[in-house]
Amino acid sequence: MSTSTATPEFRAKHRFARLTARKARLVADSIRGMDVNQAMEILEFSPRRASAFYLKVLKSAVANASQDENINVNRLYVCDSRADDGPLLNGRLRWRPGPQGRAMPFRKRMSHLTITVREREE
Repeated sequence: MSTSTATPEFRAKHRFARLTARKARLVADSIRGMDVNQAMEILEFSPRRASAFYLKVLKSAVANASQDENINVNRLYVCDSRADDGPLLNGRLRWRPGPQGRAMPFRKRMSHLTITVREREE
């Protein structure tokens, strides 16, 4: 795909979201390839916690696209949505009690959420 003839992409990110990437990917997969209005409706009524994060990111991506006067906002679609692994919270493991007086480590994970929108070609 040559970049000179392709329609421009508009991207929005939420970095260091306090959410595991594994749980966020379920929501990201559900809206990929949809029209923006349909994706917003699905995110608004989805019971998952990640949907609130993705709704804000999607609105930001649409706002970025609306800055370009050549783009018809009603014809935008989600061409890419992803959830990448971020660092651990405060960069370290946490500890909780284990059996027989031991300490068991656990990880508080973060993620980077990204949405890319593009105008649908006729």
